[in-house]
Amino acid sequence: MPELRKHERLQLTPRALQLRASTIVRGFGCAIAALLTTGCITVDLLGGGPSAELVESVVRGESGPKILLVEIDGVIDGSVEADTLFGIHEYSMVARVREVLDAARADPEVRALLLRIDSPGGTATASEQIYTEILRFREERGIPVVAQFLSTATSGGYYIAMAADTVQAHPTSITGSIGVLFSSVNVAGLMEKIGVEDQTITGGIHKDAGSPYRRLSPVERAQLQTIVDDLHLRFQEIVDRGRPDLTPEEITPLADGRIFSAPQALDNGLIDRIGTLEDAVTEIESRLRVRSSRVVSYHRPREIRRNLYTQAGGQPSLGAGGAALSGEVWALKQLGRILGRPGFHYLWWPGASTSLLP
Repeated sequence: MPELRKHERLQLTPRALQLRASTIVRGFGCAIAALLTTGCITVDLLGGGPSAELVESVVRGESGPKILLVEIDGVIDGSVEADTLFGIHEYSMVARVREVLDAARADPEVRALLLRIDSPGGTATASEQIYTEILRFREERGIPVVAQFLSTATSGGYYIAMAADTVQAHPTSITGSIGVLFSSVNVAGLMEKIGVEDQTITGGIHKDAGSPYRRLSPVERAQLQTIVDDLHLRFQEIVDRGRPDLTPEEITPLADGRIFSAPQALDNGLIDRIGTLEDAVTEIESRLRVRSSRVVSYHRPREIRRNLYTQAGGQPSLGAGGAALSGEVWALKQLGRILGRPGFHYLWWPGASTSLLP
């Protein structure tokens, strides 16, 4: 019998068999719950869920140094959500990236990072945290980091890419949106029409600034604008560090929140080249001066990794009746989580304030 690679041997272990059984049990539990309630609750009796240790899979190549594939997929957030019967929390994107990089720190064979970014952005803080983690790893190991944009790499997604030393976009990528969003809805006029009055009591006249129940005063609007301006300046500083060939004077007009196609981004110096994921791997191999490499991914045992494009994240949660949420609804659910609470966002999502789920 030929020698098996590590990720192939994992499939033959008792632990892996147990995890396969876990999938069956979870599916059975959902079917029972659908009969008893209006929804479906996951019961992970045999483990292998969010708390399971990461395992490694080779998603491309058979020999050579390892290139670690790091996914930045979906809305960028640092919060977690309890979504199981026993309150088990899914890892946030920030925690997931940190865990993946910590696993790579223990493996000297990891010689490069490939950031696969498909994200409209998210919260300012989560974007900053992931950027910092990737930059710290790059500086610790002194290895090449290539960011590859897929369909969307805007705002916080672009912010994170500034931790890479090479930025490449797919020919059909949309990027840019260098700006800050503070989203707030004012329903004061509607409340007045239906005879509802806000009776909030505050200690400090600006304590409830941004409340949907009353209009912003000119002073409050100006004060909130100063915070947005500070975060916008921080974004431009990060772009200045990540794109050293651009001067601050050249960055300022590009940082007005607009989006760019891949050719436009290339013409304006926001990216280095246009290409595919395979091109990105070839670029890394050239910089490592090797003819072959292994692109590896760290993921949960129950997650499936087959190739460079397979998403490693868990399945979307289940809605009423146990039906899986579609990709679009799942993205809106993520968006609702961050816009449903006060905050400042590096996010491109036209009409974001009207896209929240009930």
